[in-house]
Amino acid sequence: MTQAAPAKPAPTHTQIQLLALNDFHGNLAPNRATSSGGNINGTPAGGAEFLATKLEQLRAAAKAQGQDTATVAAGDLIGGSPLLSAAFHDEPTIEALNEMGLDATSVGNHEFDEGYKELLRMQKGGCLNDGDGQNNQNSCPDPEAEFKGADFDYLSANVFYENTDKTLLAPYTVKKFRGGQKVAFIGMTLENTPNIVTKSGVEGLSFKDEVETANALVPKLKKDGIEAIVVLLHEGGLPSDPKAYNGCPGISGPITDIAKTLDPAIDAIISGHTHQAYNCSINDPAGKPRLVTSASSLGKIVTEVRLSINLATKDVDRLNTLANNHIVTQDVPKDRDLTKLITKYQTLVAPIESKVIGHITTSSIVKTSDDSGESPLGNLIADAQLADTSPVTNGKTPVVAFMNSGGIREDLASNAGAVTFGQAFTVQPFNNFLVSMDMTGTQIKALLEQQFSGVNQASNKVLQVAGITYTYNPAATPGAKVVAGSIKVAGQPLVDGTTYRIVTNNFLSDGGDGFPAFTTATDKFFGGLDIDAFANYLAAHDPYTPGPTNRISIGS
Repeated sequence: MTQAAPAKPAPTHTQIQLLALNDFHGNLAPNRATSSGGNINGTPAGGAEFLATKLEQLRAAAKAQGQDTATVAAGDLIGGSPLLSAAFHDEPTIEALNEMGLDATSVGNHEFDEGYKELLRMQKGGCLNDGDGQNNQNSCPDPEAEFKGADFDYLSANVFYENTDKTLLAPYTVKKFRGGQKVAFIGMTLENTPNIVTKSGVEGLSFKDEVETANALVPKLKKDGIEAIVVLLHEGGLPSDPKAYNGCPGISGPITDIAKTLDPAIDAIISGHTHQAYNCSINDPAGKPRLVTSASSLGKIVTEVRLSINLATKDVDRLNTLANNHIVTQDVPKDRDLTKLITKYQTLVAPIESKVIGHITTSSIVKTSDDSGESPLGNLIADAQLADTSPVTNGKTPVVAFMNSGGIREDLASNAGAVTFGQAFTVQPFNNFLVSMDMTGTQIKALLEQQFSGVNQASNKVLQVAGITYTYNPAATPGAKVVAGSIKVAGQPLVDGTTYRIVTNNFLSDGGDGFPAFTTATDKFFGGLDIDAFANYLAAHDPYTPGPTNRISIGS
C-alpha cells in the first residue's frame, strides 16, 4: 500500500496585476528621441504602437502566473495633444486606448479643455457638427465610422455639477477578479483644476477636496464588502532626482500631503499631473507604508503593480505588494492594430499637417529661456498675438501682449527652414482664443508682480511679452520685485492711471496660472485662435529671424 502524497497547503494570498498610465496627452506617434518627450534617461521611449505591445507583454507574463490584470490611468489622457489627435477632437486617442484595453481612468485637468460636455462625449460617443474641418478640426472624419466613445470608465469622484451632490461621472468603479476578489478604483482630479484650465471648460462644475472626497467613499465601499481600494488621482509630486524613475528620492509636492492624510483603508495611490516618474512608499495616517506611483508622461513608462490580496480578509497585503516602472522601449514589434489606426489618421490629417506656412532662418526656435525668463520662441508667439487683427474691436488695437510659458509645449522645428502647420501646432496645441481687454497701468504693475508672488512665489512664472519692457530684482521682496520706473510700453514709461489695450489667451484671461489681475480687466473681446495668429505671423514674416531676448531684464 502506497502512502498518499501530502496535501498542498491552501494558498493564503493571490496577486492581481495593475498596469497604470498617466498624462498620455494624445501622443499616438513617438516623439523625437532627442526631445524630453521622447526618451527616459536617454532611452528612446513612447509611441502608442510600442505602448500597446508593452502592455500585452506584461499581461502575458501575469497570465502565465495565473494572475488577472486591470489597466488603469490617472488622467490627462487627452488635451494638449499633437495634431494627429487634436485635429479630430482627440477621438483617435480614445480609440487607441480602447484598443489597448484600458479599464478605467480618473479625469485630469486637460480632460476639461473643451468643456465638460465634450468630456461626456468622449465617454459616451457621438459626433460634433464642427463644419467638417473648421478651425483645423474634424469630428468623425470617416463618414462610415461614427465615434463610439470610450470602452473604459472615466471617473470623477470630486467633480460635481454646481450646487448639487451629483458627480459629473461615476465616482468609482469596482472590478471583479477570479475567486470573487474585488478591487475598487476611486478616480479624482486635482481640486485646483478650475485655476489651470479655461473658465468655460469648467463652467457649471465644482471641484471638491481630494482627501475629503476619497475618505468619505471608504465607509460605503467597506459596507459593500470591498476591502481592496486604489485611488487614481490626477495630482502628483516632484522627486529631487527626476532620473530615478523607479524610486522617489526627496519627493515633494501636493501628493505627499495627500498620501499622508488619505484614509488608511486605501491601499495604493496611482498619481499623475506632474509628468514625473516615481515609485514610492509613503506612510498613511496610521504610520503604515503605502504605495504611491506615477508613470512619467506621453506613454513613455508603464507602472506595473502586483497587488497581493489576503484571501481571508479580502484586503491588500501591502508588505507583499510590489511596483515597477517599465520604460516603453521601441525595440519591440509595433502593435498592428495601433499601426493601422495611426496610419488611418495620418492620412486624414496630412493635408492640414503638411502645409508649409512659412520659413525660419535657423534650424529651430527654442522655448528655453535666458536668466530673466524670456525666450526666443516666447517673443515670437507674443509678437504674433500682438500683430493679430482678430481681437481688434471698435478701433481699439492691443499695444501689449502676454503669453504663458507653460502654454509653449515644444521648440519650433523646421524642415531645412520650412515650417509646417503641424510643427507650429506642436508648439501651441491648446486651441486657445485670443482675448483683448483694457488694463490700467496699476493693473499691469500688479500683473507683473504676480509672476513672483502668490501661488507663483515658490516657482516663478515669467510671462512672455511684446510691446512692453521692464526690469525686475529677484532679491527683492515678493510684491515689489519689478524695479520702479522700469516699465515701458512702446518705449514710453507706464502711467498708473492710463488705460492700455492688451491681448492674451483665454486661459490667462480667466486668471489661469495664478494671474488674477487679468480677471480685473474690462471690455474683453474674443478674437481668433492662437495657433492661427501664430501661423499667420510666420506667413507674414517669411522668412523669420529670431531677435535678441532683451524685453525683460534683471537688475536692482
